[in-house]
Amino acid sequence: MTALHALRHALLVAGSMTWEILWALILGFVLASVVQSVVRRRTVERLLGGEGPRAIAVATGLGAASSSCSYAAVALARALLRKGASFTASMVFEIASTNLVVELGIILALLLGWQFTLAEFVGGPLMIVFLALWFRVFLRRHLLEAARSQAAKGVAGSMEGHAAMDMSIRAPGTVWRRLRSRQSLTAISHIFVMEWAAVVRDIVVGLLVAGALSAWVPSTFWRHFFLAGHPLVSKVWGPLVGPVVSLLSFVCSIGNVPLAAVLWNGGISFGGVVAFIFADLIILPILVIYRKYYGTKMMLFMLGSFYVTMVAAGFVVELVFGALGLVPSGRHAKVAEMAVRWNYTTVLNIVFLLVAAGLIVRFVRSGGLPMLRMMGGPAPASAPAPATTHDHDGGHGHENGAPVE
Repeated sequence: MTALHALRHALLVAGSMTWEILWALILGFVLASVVQSVVRRRTVERLLGGEGPRAIAVATGLGAASSSCSYAAVALARALLRKGASFTASMVFEIASTNLVVELGIILALLLGWQFTLAEFVGGPLMIVFLALWFRVFLRRHLLEAARSQAAKGVAGSMEGHAAMDMSIRAPGTVWRRLRSRQSLTAISHIFVMEWAAVVRDIVVGLLVAGALSAWVPSTFWRHFFLAGHPLVSKVWGPLVGPVVSLLSFVCSIGNVPLAAVLWNGGISFGGVVAFIFADLIILPILVIYRKYYGTKMMLFMLGSFYVTMVAAGFVVELVFGALGLVPSGRHAKVAEMAVRWNYTTVLNIVFLLVAAGLIVRFVRSGGLPMLRMMGGPAPASAPAPATTHDHDGGHGHENGAPVE
């Protein structure tokens, strides 16, 4: 009975967190889908050939407008490298795709507070700058050439099909003109559903792990582990150990935010939370993919480079936000068993569930279902354009699902 009670408590905590963030997740993915619908993949490829400040800035901006799925971001970064992007720009694009996206910022603000959203969008560019400098100093030509040779082999990893799809609006004209076109709703619905399909596993796992840790692991364990009783030491320890916890958690994408909330309540430092969230790109399954994509030596180099730069970004965020008085004084992340009540959260959940239902209907009616079967497989040589022949607005469709040429 005790075990059943503990399991019930963990599931209720996970369910409460899900209900608390559901509307924000849908809103974040809708906004991200709108942005992605007007960013063409070929534009991304064309602009990422250099390694200077401009290329890094462009890679950061385009990455922030791309998929938030860690596996898709990793696959797309290799695809960009194979098409002529520099290694540095490809890695910057990958980091921005998973750490500077709007949906991540919304969930951070809702579960942990606006300070964490601000820290993510300050720390992300810091990590990118640190990584670019690190590569310039330590990345050797022979290692880079070996990685490019391995990447050229096209060894399959994960979410290759999803990374190959260009679901942007194909209509000509300005951004606003494209968004007002008949194709826009179809493009947004396709991106919305495909993004959810790509990350839903990590979100569910992250919520379940967070619920289990919150219900089963006593707070005293976390306080001892994160040295919460030693404020100065904990500020150093947090960014060092945060990425290690993330590496071992197997949770990536937005799914690590609920776990970050548990760790914050448990006593990890502010900078430690930031470093933990950045580390979704060095979890064990993704390290295995790096080895397939770039070889063992480059995988180890990337692990070391990412770890050093995310720790450095965590330290800087801790120092700057502490000096500015922006580190929250309390630890009140929303990790608790709560009853569903008729309040603004319930109203917003109903509204955005209706929005999601409408986009799913549009996705199905416009011929999007074959894309779901393609997303987890290898990048195809050609792909169907589901919306082209199934545009129920009566207008001309676009090449949703078409892989990068």
